[in-house]
Amino acid sequence: MNALPMALALALGAEPTVLVAVAPGYPGSTAEAQPAMDALAAALAAGAGLPAGSVAATYHESAEAGLERLRRPDAGLAMVTLPFFLQHAGALALEARLTAVPRGAQATEVWSLVARKGRVTSPGGLEGWRITSVAGYAPAFVAGTALGGWGRLPPGARIVQSGQVLSALRKAAAGEDVAVLLDGAQAAALPGLPFAGELEVVARSAPLPASVVATVGKRVPPQGWKAIEKGLLGLRGTPSGMAALEGVRMEAFVPLDRKGLEAAAKAYAAAPP
Repeated sequence: MNALPMALALALGAEPTVLVAVAPGYPGSTAEAQPAMDALAAALAAGAGLPAGSVAATYHESAEAGLERLRRPDAGLAMVTLPFFLQHAGALALEARLTAVPRGAQATEVWSLVARKGRVTSPGGLEGWRITSVAGYAPAFVAGTALGGWGRLPPGARIVQSGQVLSALRKAAAGEDVAVLLDGAQAAALPGLPFAGELEVVARSAPLPASVVATVGKRVPPQGWKAIEKGLLGLRGTPSGMAALEGVRMEAFVPLDRKGLEAAAKAYAAAPP
């Protein structure tokens, strides 16, 4: 090992620095994702010029499990959905660094609120309704960041978390008092549904960062982050990096749109309690 990787390894610590990915409500489990996360960690360490085994990675599909893992002292990096980031950035001391771009998507995405055609013309029309979304675990994201620009949701609107998006859309199409907030990929798939003609988009968010890569507190020193950032940004430039990105269904890691994130955070903070 030459002097620079040795210095970086010492800066990061004797134990591996763990990248914790959290995507509440999305498919996959920790066990299913582990081989792909191992490949991502190996490619990242190689691209960062760090010793093999100095970076580890794990995935959690629930907010609770992700929070528990991020609280452990070896968790130095987080790769999380925007709603999770906005909800927990303060408590976990997360500092946003990069955007993780999902496969086939862009660095930003627009969230869309869908309901049966003709049933909702303003936020007030959702009084007594259920708003279902994969992001429903973060109500302030739904009401503030995604829909705040449309207007204030009525007090009787109930925000619920569910990964069963197709089922919720069927209920909306059937005329039930259900609206569904879709992420960018879900909204793109909407026209292909056999009952899409019964639905319409009634509100859209501004373009928002797709996912956020952050450091956790002071667990990764500046020198270590500089190397890791180089490794993440460079993954698309090597065969192993491309394979690792494919394995975790990612397109790339790109610089963060800080103005967009600041606007999202401001809208989140302004959401009604």
